[in-house]
Amino acid sequence: MHVHILGICGTFMGSLALLARELGYTVSGSDAHVYPPMSTQLEAADIALMDGYAAANLEPRPDQVIVGNALSRGNPEIEALLNARLSYVSGPQWLAEHVLPGRRVLAVAGTHGKTTTASLLAWLLESAGLAPGFLIGGVPRNFGVSARLGGDDAPFVIEADEYDTAFFDKRSKFVHYRPDVAVLNNLEFDHADIFADLAAIERQFHHLVRTVPGDGRLLVADGEPALERVVKMGCWTPLERFGDAEESAWRLELERDDASRFRVIHDGEDAVVDWSLSGVHNARNALAALAAAATCGVDLARGCATLARFESPRRRQEVRGEIAGIQVIDDFAHHPTAISATLQGLRAATPLGRLLAVIEPRSNTMRLGTLRSRLAESVAEADRVWWYQPPELDWSLDELLETSPVPAQRVDGIAALVAALVDEAQPGDRIVVMSNGGFGGIHEKLLAALEARHG
Repeated sequence: MHVHILGICGTFMGSLALLARELGYTVSGSDAHVYPPMSTQLEAADIALMDGYAAANLEPRPDQVIVGNALSRGNPEIEALLNARLSYVSGPQWLAEHVLPGRRVLAVAGTHGKTTTASLLAWLLESAGLAPGFLIGGVPRNFGVSARLGGDDAPFVIEADEYDTAFFDKRSKFVHYRPDVAVLNNLEFDHADIFADLAAIERQFHHLVRTVPGDGRLLVADGEPALERVVKMGCWTPLERFGDAEESAWRLELERDDASRFRVIHDGEDAVVDWSLSGVHNARNALAALAAAATCGVDLARGCATLARFESPRRRQEVRGEIAGIQVIDDFAHHPTAISATLQGLRAATPLGRLLAVIEPRSNTMRLGTLRSRLAESVAEADRVWWYQPPELDWSLDELLETSPVPAQRVDGIAALVAALVDEAQPGDRIVVMSNGGFGGIHEKLLAALEARHG
């Protein structure tokens, strides 16, 4: 069977392509923009990639077309698909019909931390010998791929995204998954191109809650007012809370300020996590993963010990290189809350050198300027910040410079940005580059320029 995937280089659709290939299908796909790490994974799996959308990409005719949510009517390949009356389906529906039936599904939802938490959960299950399947919106470095089927009867970990499903299905992706265990990690406003307000997202989260069976489990973060409102809409499943509240079933206590060491307390037991990640947000992600893994029989002490060998997913506080004592870090943060959490974690883990932040606001929410009033304060933990103005941004970043709590500069071009960073950086500095896109290959260009200057 030949499946063709539209939007194949997106994190979800690319992972879906890997699963289809593993099932034995012939897989091809097209996308408007192709960049690593997804393109590298797909090429290694012998999946044919077509750059750009065109009717010719549908020849020879596939048996089924899987449509990504980034595509709309008017796209030439969508129009050709409809005119040819080809069979088509959304990615989440295809996953629900071809991969998830008969599996114990563990879904990780939330505005932030889905990729890291899902990666942590998959690693905990793998280390316990359960050989899980997974689909994650990034590349977990403990596995080297973003998706795999896993064992026949093994649990399946899915990063459960609240974004809409497809141009013909405006429900959130996660309503298709029917999980046995659902993690609700946090919830705030995002995806301004899809949702009118936070209440609209809360309603979608409650649709997810409605699908969890009565003998399943809901794991809900404490201290999240929006999640409390979701639960109050109705809950028919045993619920456990996790976080730092005294009454939560799963609780953490920090033993280092940077959260690289913390204690986990559950049901009269406790164990210590000592790992390479930093930031309270990552400690909470780990706590959620431990709680979910426990539903599959992973005991607390073993789980906490396993996290010492966890490697953060690609693009999540990923060290891309170090030149002359100057470290370059890649991070996916693109929402004010995520930017702030990333910088807080890195600041606590950077006691000596400076923390230099480089940010590309390129998500749909950022492009619309919905949360721009929060951006300036989100970088307070950095020593200096450079804002990159992408051509498609509908507003000027100059307004951030006026209210910035730290020295800030706006830059329009990648070359100019690299030059400014190389001129500023000193041994001991950490440069964290934050974007949810390829950012023009800035990481490699920056490392090469640092090597030319200092090597």
